[in-house]
Amino acid sequence: MKIIKGVLVSIIASSLIVILSLYLTGNKFILSAFQKTYLSGYRTANINDHSSFNTNTIAAGKHIPLTTNNQYENQSLPQALEDELNSLNSAALLILHNGELISEHYLNGYNERRKLNSFSMAKTVTTLLVGIAIEEGYIKSLDQRLTDFLPEFKDDPLAEKATIGQLSLMNSGYEWTEHYYSILSPTVELYYGSDVTDFLTEGHFSEEPTTFWEYSSASTQLLGIVLLRALQKANAADSLSDYLSKKLWQPLGMNDDGLWHTDDQGMELTFCCINTNARNFAKFGLLMMNKGKWQNQQLVPAEFIDQMVAPLATPGYGLSTWLSYDQEPNFYFFSGLLGQYIVNVPEHNLVIVRLGEKTSPSVHYTRPNSIPNYIRKTYLNYALSLIKQ
Repeated sequence: MKIIKGVLVSIIASSLIVILSLYLTGNKFILSAFQKTYLSGYRTANINDHSSFNTNTIAAGKHIPLTTNNQYENQSLPQALEDELNSLNSAALLILHNGELISEHYLNGYNERRKLNSFSMAKTVTTLLVGIAIEEGYIKSLDQRLTDFLPEFKDDPLAEKATIGQLSLMNSGYEWTEHYYSILSPTVELYYGSDVTDFLTEGHFSEEPTTFWEYSSASTQLLGIVLLRALQKANAADSLSDYLSKKLWQPLGMNDDGLWHTDDQGMELTFCCINTNARNFAKFGLLMMNKGKWQNQQLVPAEFIDQMVAPLATPGYGLSTWLSYDQEPNFYFFSGLLGQYIVNVPEHNLVIVRLGEKTSPSVHYTRPNSIPNYIRKTYLNYALSLIKQ
């Protein structure tokens, strides 16, 4: 018994030493990551984790329901697709054609009101808000110097050359390595850290702007900080959640309040983490499909939407929007960790939403072409088969 007690005391003492050392070395985010993932049975962030985070509410207004095409009512999924969706613990698959819901399926205990994490689909939403802020005059243009709102980089000669638009295009030159599965990755610290602004403004720019493209969650978080400072300078909004509510969430008639992860300082994690249900995510796809217009109201300038879906810096990426223009039919899409997708196919006026706990083994974030190839092979082929019946 004494031996067992001694072992327990040793374990507790060792644990306390580890915890103390993490705090003293500025790595307490590791404790947060461990608590919110591994102790919950996950290896990384998950689509149901909003209850573990601080969140700001994105207030809904009057609900505007999606239109449903009853011609497709009770349409069952092909067995092969259903098996694929189940194997990936999928939550939802929605398809809209000509603005009408023609296919809606929920799996694995999920339903039409369940709030799920967008992950990096929030990057596209953040850039939509930037477009509105430019239209309203809070930001001069995408070409405005980012140091106008990020004076922390005034002494960084490369940062002085970078623009706000380059943060959205991912070619500003900010030093960053995107990785999701290493506990010491800066992306993990960004997700679980207590102050994302301090963390990122302690970084630096290592490349000439426009000369190097690399996917970077840090870039979109810096873009969010720029946006918030621009809004607060003009007393236009107290938070990004408030701005999103007023400018998009309520005009689109979302069916429920959304939740946006924040750090301990109340800063929204703009590189990720808007939590809502599949029908609400679908409305973002419809908004972009309609060039920023919703029920005769121009919520986002049409010209800005055109910029978002143009390959301005690299063939597969626009302004915070993924592009697949190398095969027919062309499409563009919002994309998030673990296979969260909003896919727009303009030629066929299709919007496809897929949400779930896992992504296909054929998809690798280090090989961007693998994502559109998978979307085309599975969800797009099924959507096309529906409208050709």
